Amino acid sequence: MAAVKRQKRKRTARPLNAAGEFVRFTDPVTENVVVRLTRPTSQSLLPETENRFVSSREAFLIFSSDRSGVFAPFHANLKDGVITQVAEANTLHPRSLALDAKEHELYFLDGDLLRAVSLSRGQPKTIVDSVTDYHFGGRSNVLVIQQEEKLYRWASGERQHLADGASSRGVVSPLEDGCFFLRNSSGNEKEIWYASFRGTRPKLLAKGPISSPYWRPDGQTVLFLNHVNRKSYIASIVCEVALDGSPVHEVVETSQFACFAPNGNGSVFVGASQSKAQPDIVILLRSARREMVLCEHRATNPRAVCPAFSPNSQRVYFQSDHEGKSSLYSVNVERLVTETEDT
Repeated sequence: MAAVKRQKRKRTARPLNAAGEFVRFTDPVTENVVVRLTRPTSQSLLPETENRFVSSREAFLIFSSDRSGVFAPFHANLKDGVITQVAEANTLHPRSLALDAKEHELYFLDGDLLRAVSLSRGQPKTIVDSVTDYHFGGRSNVLVIQQEEKLYRWASGERQHLADGASSRGVVSPLEDGCFFLRNSSGNEKEIWYASFRGTRPKLLAKGPISSPYWRPDGQTVLFLNHVNRKSYIASIVCEVALDGSPVHEVVETSQFACFAPNGNGSVFVGASQSKAQPDIVILLRSARREMVLCEHRATNPRAVCPAFSPNSQRVYFQSDHEGKSSLYSVNVERLVTETEDT
């Protein structure tokens, strides 16, 4: 496993200029510039990291906050730091926010209602009710809904049954030909299954103490973390499995990643370390198996840090409660990671 590169820790982070609500400071570990996007006086949460929530083209970010008294969806202008509320909700699921492929509409769960609202105008509209969770993906906005433990593809008011016994939503493949989902196994173990939109029976892909499943951006494999017991520690290994029934492949062991996400072409991973001595945001180059520390996260729960790349792979976003309530942060990685196509 590649060693994490670290610099001597400084006592305090140096504050820089502010813009709108944004506050820039230098990280005490690496001296990289980090931007705190939201004030720590209220809870601010990122959407599920598989969802599209950042627009690189229009430079804005979507998130949830209880700054108005209850959780609601908000829009942050990444140029001037101005934050505005997008819509109201009665019982918002804070991490359910997702932009459509054209970035014109915002989808979210309000209680058991899947709702959508235009970013430019108007009141939210209900798409479908009795929804436990959902995901849509691809350029065609293919929508899969979870209702209790059942998964359906939803199109023009019609449901296509995909699977039963789902303990998670179905995450749509970038190829738009199916979705993966989780089923609970024994103890803390889980199973990753694939459900095709062609009507075939779901297929078991992998099982064990796994977390953070993602499609590789080309849709050919599913990436995930496998937490394996070694003699003196628990290793967090990035693995991948193809849809053809071939064995699980170990990609690279990480420095105690609690959660992770790939960049726009799957060549770089970003993770949140669960090490108490080194609570950092780390990027890992897949081919070189080399890790580099971006900054500290110092969150009380590393699994809730939820690091993710922007669609063009030029920034990393994450959340942390180390300054009080959960706030959002970003750090520029354009000197470290090649820009990818923003699809």
